[in-house]
Amino acid sequence: MKMTMGGRAVSYVLAYLFALIALYPIVLMISSSLKTNMEIFASPLSLPKTFSLDTYKKLWEAVPFADFLWNSVFVSAMSVLLITVFSAMAAFYLSRFSFKWTGGLYFFFIIGLMIPIKLGIVPLFLLMKNLGLLNSLWSLILIYTASGIPISVFILTGFFRTLPIELEEAARIDGCSHFQVFWRVLLPLIRPALATVIIINFIHAWNDFFFPLIFIQEEALKTIPVGMMVLFGEYETDWSLLFAGLTLSALPMIVVFLMASRQFMEGLTAGAVK
Repeated sequence: MKMTMGGRAVSYVLAYLFALIALYPIVLMISSSLKTNMEIFASPLSLPKTFSLDTYKKLWEAVPFADFLWNSVFVSAMSVLLITVFSAMAAFYLSRFSFKWTGGLYFFFIIGLMIPIKLGIVPLFLLMKNLGLLNSLWSLILIYTASGIPISVFILTGFFRTLPIELEEAARIDGCSHFQVFWRVLLPLIRPALATVIIINFIHAWNDFFFPLIFIQEEALKTIPVGMMVLFGEYETDWSLLFAGLTLSALPMIVVFLMASRQFMEGLTAGAVK
């Protein structure tokens, strides 16, 4: 059924209104980071009178924010890379090969969606201790990889199964191996699903507070969520500094989502369209 001009206009107005409401807190956070404390208390909702980056300079001098930022970037990027590689290969196998153990293997991954990983914090702590990975960023990377693979396999398997088998057969006739079919033919066709997997797991790894708090004790190895505790403790009265830290914490997620938002939306709607 076609939408009338009036209905289309109303939908656009509502969409822009919703976008304005959603973006306003981000704009307020960024503008507050450019103000002084006096400006924030005097006119909290207005734009800064003078744009200055002194607050950000003070932030980098007050706490080792560069270390926090690098640690979060490294942990999130490595976790997403490992999750994407392993889950894509596992999903390709589960969707394109049929053996008697395939159903059981797929169910094994699905179980990972049913059991919260935080319930195994004590065995995980002992495992990392025995591996010598306590107070190491690799302990976080391994945990995020293990916890992110089940949902990623579930998403990617569904997308692989929607691809026509004729594409794979034509590639094999041309002499492609299993890996070439996976890498050159099928993988480029599931970019929306890959974008969905990347965004979901990046946000989870970037925002996680629980595991860095448990496994990381050294100040220089803390990630941003744990490092921000210093600001909310020692500098809780310096609002401009807090807003600067929040802005830098949110910026990488915003950039990642903007880069992959189109593919992400296609990934969310592709199942319904097909």
